[in-house]
Amino acid sequence: MHTQRILVTGGAGFVGSHLCDRLLESGAEVLCVDNYYTGSRLNVARNLSNPRFELLRHDVTMPLYVEVDQIYNLACPASPVHYQFDPVQTTKTSVHGAINMLGLAKRVKAKILQASTSEVYGDPTIHPQVESYWGNVNPIGIRSCYDEGKRCAETLFFDYWRQHKLRIKVARIFNTYGPRMHPNDGRVVSNFIVQALKGEDITLYGDGNQTRSFCYVDDLVDGLTRLMNTGDDVTGPINLGNPVEFTMRQLAELVLELTGGKSALVHRPLPSDDPRQRQPDITLAKQHLDWTPTAPLKVGLMKTIEYFDDLLKVA
Repeated sequence: MHTQRILVTGGAGFVGSHLCDRLLESGAEVLCVDNYYTGSRLNVARNLSNPRFELLRHDVTMPLYVEVDQIYNLACPASPVHYQFDPVQTTKTSVHGAINMLGLAKRVKAKILQASTSEVYGDPTIHPQVESYWGNVNPIGIRSCYDEGKRCAETLFFDYWRQHKLRIKVARIFNTYGPRMHPNDGRVVSNFIVQALKGEDITLYGDGNQTRSFCYVDDLVDGLTRLMNTGDDVTGPINLGNPVEFTMRQLAELVLELTGGKSALVHRPLPSDDPRQRQPDITLAKQHLDWTPTAPLKVGLMKTIEYFDDLLKVA
């Protein structure tokens, strides 16, 4: 029986490394590709001795010539701190990376999944966000390199599907958290946890009433693999995220409760183009993937806090 050969770009990153773990557990051969801009060899160190795992340092803005059955295209910095550091390269990673991976999929007749983002909805004018919503995105703002890069990648995927009959899958990923998050990525979960563990003030932007929906990484990986293994008639885009909504203040207070921290909550101005609300409608995921997140926020946060606590002790 043929063993599935699966390429994961961005495979040494936060989500990518968990995906590699899951694919190896399923018996697949995994080629993990990463340029280590935000990923780390440490995230996949446990797999280096596995004969079905291969790690390759490569930037997806350059063509890649390998033989695989499936491609998960996760390569792209996903936090504002990282994607705004070199915005031109961020756009190149989304657009040139999509072109190169789609070209590879076309050559080897592989099924390919694009890790898109809820940021394609911009600062939404409808709530919760459904896949048919076209979004409210600023094309020239400081977040546009990421938002518009991912939107263009979706365009390319569907053009390859229409023009070349490529087997595509597009997942729109909402806020995800868990172990192996980058401690300095500027995302709200990692920010709050690190600040609480260090006893520093917890930074709330704006009034703290803007909302997010937090999905534990194991649940997300389950959704991604379910989407990849649907029939060719299911292309997406499909929202993957937790529909339970929390304000930033509620999250901060929960982190303080779970860490036993005494940090003060301090307010800072809201960053440019920061969405006020973010909540997925996951009707399509339930319908096509039989998927819904199962990890409660408190349980997932405890595992994430434990990870960051160990990381800070080593540092």
